[in-house]
Amino acid sequence: MEPICDRIETLLQSDGYLRLHENEIRRRFRELTRIVAEIETSEGLDAFTRSYEKYGIHVNADHSVTCLQWCPNARALYLRGDFNQWQMKTHAFERLEHGKWKLEIAAVDGAPAIAHLSKVKLVVETPSGELLDRLDPWATYVVQPPRDSGNTLFDHVFWNPAQKHVFKHAKPAAPRNLRIYESHVGIASADYKVATYREFADNIVPRIARQGYNAIQLMAIQEHAYYASFGYQVTSFFAASSRYGSPEDLKYLIDRAHALGLYTLLDIVHSHASKNVLDGLNEFDGTNGGYFHSSSRGFHSQWDSRLFDFTQWETKRFLLSNLRFYLNEYQFDGFRFDGVTSLLYHSHGITDGFSGDYNEYFGLNTDTESFNYLQLANHVIHRFHPNATTIAEDVSGMPALCRPVEEGGGGFDLRLGMAIPDLWIKMLKHQRDEDWDLELIVHTLTNRRWQERTVAYAESHDQALVGDKTLAFWLMDKEMYDFMSRVSPLTPIIDRGLALHKMIRLLTHALGKCGEAWLNFMGNEFGHPEWLDFPRVGNQESYHHARRQWHLVDDSQLRYSLLNAFDAEMNFCEQKLQWLSSSGGWVSTKHQEDKVVVFERNGALFVFNFHHEKSFPDYRVGCHDSGVYQVALNSDEQRFGGHDRVSMETRFHTSGQEFNGRRDSLLVYIPSRVALVLARVQ
Repeated sequence: MEPICDRIETLLQSDGYLRLHENEIRRRFRELTRIVAEIETSEGLDAFTRSYEKYGIHVNADHSVTCLQWCPNARALYLRGDFNQWQMKTHAFERLEHGKWKLEIAAVDGAPAIAHLSKVKLVVETPSGELLDRLDPWATYVVQPPRDSGNTLFDHVFWNPAQKHVFKHAKPAAPRNLRIYESHVGIASADYKVATYREFADNIVPRIARQGYNAIQLMAIQEHAYYASFGYQVTSFFAASSRYGSPEDLKYLIDRAHALGLYTLLDIVHSHASKNVLDGLNEFDGTNGGYFHSSSRGFHSQWDSRLFDFTQWETKRFLLSNLRFYLNEYQFDGFRFDGVTSLLYHSHGITDGFSGDYNEYFGLNTDTESFNYLQLANHVIHRFHPNATTIAEDVSGMPALCRPVEEGGGGFDLRLGMAIPDLWIKMLKHQRDEDWDLELIVHTLTNRRWQERTVAYAESHDQALVGDKTLAFWLMDKEMYDFMSRVSPLTPIIDRGLALHKMIRLLTHALGKCGEAWLNFMGNEFGHPEWLDFPRVGNQESYHHARRQWHLVDDSQLRYSLLNAFDAEMNFCEQKLQWLSSSGGWVSTKHQEDKVVVFERNGALFVFNFHHEKSFPDYRVGCHDSGVYQVALNSDEQRFGGHDRVSMETRFHTSGQEFNGRRDSLLVYIPSRVALVLARVQ
């Protein structure tokens, strides 16, 4: 196999500040190529990253069963379960080299000895003779016993159905203009319960498509023993959460999404793992090591979780195979990598301010072993799945994180624009909108890494969680309980909230990091009230806030439907005008006193008037392209909760007059708290 091509000079020429750190960039690249070459020589990169086909428990063509494990500290390893009446030592593994163990079980009466849906456990015998029950790290289906059983530990239930889901629909091509709907299956019902994969597929997936999104990002899929962890304390990495249904049900969901042309991303957690021992990966072989660092480096103090040792051969096998498993077996189209900042730094970014000084990214605090793993993961994904997309959740602004690994970069396709929601929440919390600093808003929205694609968003699941508030709740708060009916008075607070909710989302959608993607968390598109809180001891195991109240948006007599209609129109307008797939935007006006922002992107002209009371009948705005413009999107339309102060039929003619650095201009009527998108029609 050909080595990874060195194109580091391309990166250095694109960002001169990186030239000072060329030696470190090249050292990281050499280490990556060494790792890839070592894997290729030893096992082959393709086979190595498809180890899920061999490791764990598998039924062979002759109905015999093979079980392969890595358990380096074990003195002996056994398998017990329903198949042998839970006898402890009747089925012993054979010791192989490098800490591996193998067990072969012949077919019984022409059928597999381990039946579909039967329970199994591994038994690890430590050097001291202690016997430890453990779950198979490669288990694809683990189930929590009924609540009244008195047992809260998840069981490994062997999944080998006679009829497996056959995918009927091909994966869609990766969109150039991602419009992502961030989703959680369990909370996707209005009922007080955990929703299912099939309910999500049949009820929510069509809703997402109708709303104009072209991608779904699924959270909390990898099995997690603690539901309230939002899926970020993973216990079984290869097991799709059984709370929502079976593996075949998840395949049905993804197939349904693909049928509607929806690109489907998995929120993958490789930044840490749950500390659970009896139904997790922690202390699998009886030690603090194994897949994790055995020293204090293997513990995350803030998250109370375990940290992987990416220098371990078997850790790389396990995690890289985990990626290929979801891409191949479930037909996911890509990943959003959680907690990348924690991976990149020995401090995990907990106390770092990240001023933008490049020394912060190439000093001793940087965890280059983790960086090399991320490079390796992206190399594997893009080499074997060229249509896949990877997104990094990084707040530090690591340079080149979203440049190709061939250039010495991290290899991600996009990064989250994480400063944007922080800005909006801070301003809504501490300032009147009359006092908003437009210069700061525009700077935050456009400040990005050069040539690194970005996902813009005004809010995500983070802002919806208990302890914070969504944009809608910051804007309208308790008045949402009494005045969201269209037959109730339109109070000043609700009127302001509806207007600013639309404006903030459109401004972020179109200008945010001049991004190539947009992300929305389920329900925020229509201003879902209140917060998100999973059932837990602290709230008496209540599901009241662990659901989405779709009846609110489906009721045309409630104002939620107006926000929802604007969100859909915004997405369809982007689909038509293609601003996300354009190279960037040009801001011509940031008028602090008038509270007006004007910019162009891909030929479309965006005009925002954030003034709380002042309208402008003939406001001159600059533009590059001469001609006749017409309103393509108007936040003030009555069907969006506005006041219909701008006619959709009005045509705006350029005057030939240069203005604000643009070669032409036109006069526009912009009412207070209104956003307009103008498209050239002649």
